[in-house]
Amino acid sequence: MVSASQMMAEAPASARGGGRAAATAVDSVPVTQQHATVDVSDRLYNPGLPRANLTCDAEHPHGTYSPPNMTVMQQHIAFWDRDNDGILWPSDTYVGFRKLGFNVLLSAIAVPVIHGTFSWWTCPSWVPDPAMRIFIKNIHRGKHGSDSEVYDTEGRFVPQKFEEIFSKYDHGNKGGLLLSEVNEMVRGNRNIMDPVGWTAGWLEWNTSYYLIAKETPRGRLLLKDDMRAILDGSIFFSLAKEVEAGRVKQKQLHGGMKKAKGPEAGRGLGAQQAGATRKEE
Repeated sequence: MVSASQMMAEAPASARGGGRAAATAVDSVPVTQQHATVDVSDRLYNPGLPRANLTCDAEHPHGTYSPPNMTVMQQHIAFWDRDNDGILWPSDTYVGFRKLGFNVLLSAIAVPVIHGTFSWWTCPSWVPDPAMRIFIKNIHRGKHGSDSEVYDTEGRFVPQKFEEIFSKYDHGNKGGLLLSEVNEMVRGNRNIMDPVGWTAGWLEWNTSYYLIAKETPRGRLLLKDDMRAILDGSIFFSLAKEVEAGRVKQKQLHGGMKKAKGPEAGRGLGAQQAGATRKEE
């Protein structure tokens, strides 16, 4: 049997700390070659260092927004906090899912699933909250196992783990994941004897895929930028605006909008909007 000291003595200088090279795969363990890690330290400062309130990656080393005074995990659910009081009521969750385009049934199902899972863990005391509220300040307590580890246990964002999602599962370097690759990632992240984590991971990533995946020449992909926007929650606000615009359009097409009065009457929607623009000018 070869000792650790012998292995280090026989290793090249670079592997002993004299350089930057490091083995990330071994031939005898094929999974280490199938799911490769990546070194992005030449493009992103200290990628293994968790960022408290900013999501960044190799393409955006400084992020893409001014970081708020919230952890990234708190930002992830801030969309549902309609009155910004730091508390998610079951009604907040229902309304939020409706704003994202989910139908009444799925929005109703989401409430007991989410609040039944996370309410007690985020409560400020050991006594369960009869209203099943979720307290955003304690959302880090709701981190489950069998996840990608992009969030650390305090709710910070770990760029290295985010990059590994794609180095491991984006076969062909497409810039996003197919549904099959999303579920390959979910399976690859499973920890032993963790059915809660397995289920949560599957629900979270499959819901994300069906919600925002885009058609591309290489298939329907959950794109890297969109995935980062899911993690910091920013995509939910833009998606809600798109859904609302679509609902307004449907009302217009089915005659559900109020008729214009005065000089705007009889003019098409485009003309009305153009007139409004001119008035603003």
